[in-house]
Amino acid sequence: MRESAILIALGGNAITREGEEGTVEQQFRNTERTMQELVRGIRGRYQRVVLTHGNGPQVGNIVLRSELASSYIYPLPLDTCVSDSEGGMGYMFQQVLFNILHRQNLPERVVCVLTQVVVSREDPAWQNPTKPIGRFYSEEEARKMMAERGWIMREDAGRGWRRVVPSPQPLEIIELAAVRALLEDDFIVIAAGGGGIPVVRDEHGCLHGVEAVIDKDLASAMLASQLGIGTFVILTGVERVALDYRKPTQRFVPQMTVSEAEKYLSEGQFPAGSMGPKIQAAIRFLRGGGDVVIITAPENFTEALAGETGTRIVPD
Repeated sequence: MRESAILIALGGNAITREGEEGTVEQQFRNTERTMQELVRGIRGRYQRVVLTHGNGPQVGNIVLRSELASSYIYPLPLDTCVSDSEGGMGYMFQQVLFNILHRQNLPERVVCVLTQVVVSREDPAWQNPTKPIGRFYSEEEARKMMAERGWIMREDAGRGWRRVVPSPQPLEIIELAAVRALLEDDFIVIAAGGGGIPVVRDEHGCLHGVEAVIDKDLASAMLASQLGIGTFVILTGVERVALDYRKPTQRFVPQMTVSEAEKYLSEGQFPAGSMGPKIQAAIRFLRGGGDVVIITAPENFTEALAGETGTRIVPD
């Protein structure tokens, strides 16, 4: 499976573009563009494909909608909001991909697997929320939301303020065997949406949801490693990874080794909540035996696979 398989992790910008309201119609339109490019890139190159995706804007909106309606109907816990986003976005991906494959006379074998991911109750993330969800706010709006709703909010890479929630480390993918079986049966599998539904095991081994959002890139790296996939692609809002991002000395990096990536990460080049988790995921994947990580924007996917753009991270 290794050389014929690829895992593609879609960032939120593949679904909700900057400056858009993020309506369902807009999300379907953006997903159509992204999936057209993915099919163009993988056709003839890869037989087995896993898609994962972020859910930051979507799950934040579900949480906000639930809180605004809490005086009329029961509020939803965060793990349920994650499951709602995973199912709703999985439906959208599945339908859009089915239609593209149908129009191109390709096998219409696409399936979404609702994925639970085990985390630890002892993870330090519970005391230090870092994962941004929901829309961007001005500082004034953010301070008002913090005062009124008790949210923890932080400035996000110069783009505005966002709510942050705990993001514990992924430890185990419950539906791994199902994803593997579907992949081996030549399905395009959509899995670990939003990093997966966060759950913990009790003393009897039973599962229980917890209030968190797992980083989708870290969950994707673990899923790719455990499936024995060699190529891991992270699609995000930039064509290439940059050092000194948004500074006068900014410079793009077309390729780096995993040791160089570790060095840049330790120097603070890749902040948490932005490029940091993507580089961490790349390091884990490659240290776990992966062949290559490619980071690029959705519209550059095909060219990045061919080595014409994007950033490649490779073993030492």
